[in-house]
Amino acid sequence: MTVSLSAADVARLLTDPSADARQDLAHKLGEHLTEPTIAPSELALAQDIVRLLAKDIESAVRVALSSSLRRSPHLPHDVALRLAQDIDAVSLPILTDSLVLTDDDLIGIVRAGSPYKQLAIAARPSLSEAVSGAVVAHAGPGAVMTLLDNASARIGADAMEQALDRFGDNETIKERMVMRDSLPPTVAERLVALVSARLQAHLVRHHELPAGLAADLVLNGRESVVMRLSSGSDEPDLARMVEQMKHSGRLTPSLVLRAICTGDLGFFEAAMAALADVPLANARTLIHDPGGNGLAPLYRKAGLPPVMFAMIRAAVAVVGDSRFDGEKRDLERFRSRVIARVLTQTEASDPADVDYLVEKLGDILIAA
Repeated sequence: MTVSLSAADVARLLTDPSADARQDLAHKLGEHLTEPTIAPSELALAQDIVRLLAKDIESAVRVALSSSLRRSPHLPHDVALRLAQDIDAVSLPILTDSLVLTDDDLIGIVRAGSPYKQLAIAARPSLSEAVSGAVVAHAGPGAVMTLLDNASARIGADAMEQALDRFGDNETIKERMVMRDSLPPTVAERLVALVSARLQAHLVRHHELPAGLAADLVLNGRESVVMRLSSGSDEPDLARMVEQMKHSGRLTPSLVLRAICTGDLGFFEAAMAALADVPLANARTLIHDPGGNGLAPLYRKAGLPPVMFAMIRAAVAVVGDSRFDGEKRDLERFRSRVIARVLTQTEASDPADVDYLVEKLGDILIAA
């Protein structure tokens, strides 16, 4: 129901000295100015009274005004800015909800405001990159955490980089950055060196990383379990990881190729089973078919590129013929044998994959 203002309201404002009366009027104004349709004459009158109340000496009156007008589309911009620059108790409702404020207003308040004002701005819906950048550049860690938790905030690559420059030692900020729905590839790549193995795994599954780096994170992170996968002790965890990577689009053909070429048979088997949507036991039977005829139909069902099949078939054959020798650095020697034979027995498919395997072979030989 529309709440109309009258000449009596104005008279009361001018003649009643009590702050309670002015607070009541502030609440009434809030109801009035939130109405979708207001007569032009009433709107002008209400806005004039709002300007008077915004200058009230009693903070309780200004708090009532700010709270009641926080979502009003009819709040004059000059009043919104005045309230937003007021003490925290007055400013926070406007900073949290008012759509009257511009990006320039918000940036100026971030630069000059209190931590509480910065927190309120960081939590606003649909923040622009410019405002997010100001929060990162000028606010403290609490506001930056709030910004990173704000799923609707747009945060540019430069701001992400600056957040890492300022707060690279803050584990909570790094984790919340990793957990955002999307990250610029350059930021995701930089985070790899700064976060735990658990967060690295999340980066691989949910964010774009260079193919070689993603493969290294997945496969190197599994080196400690490669040689005991045959016991089955790690299969449930591995299956869950591979399924999650499949659903997030990170179980790429290159990663499958690099897994088998670096000797991670367990990952390769789980990946083929997931991509072909067949039980792991069935995938293993087809991969290790003594007649060599099972891999091709499984490969087609997995939807992998035909051009890679020769390399993968050669790698499977080499892995089947190779064994760990039980001596020091046998994993590295095993991988070097597999990669070297695959590179010599097949023609190049994707140059990026070949470059990766050549580089990996070089790293293994140098380390050995």
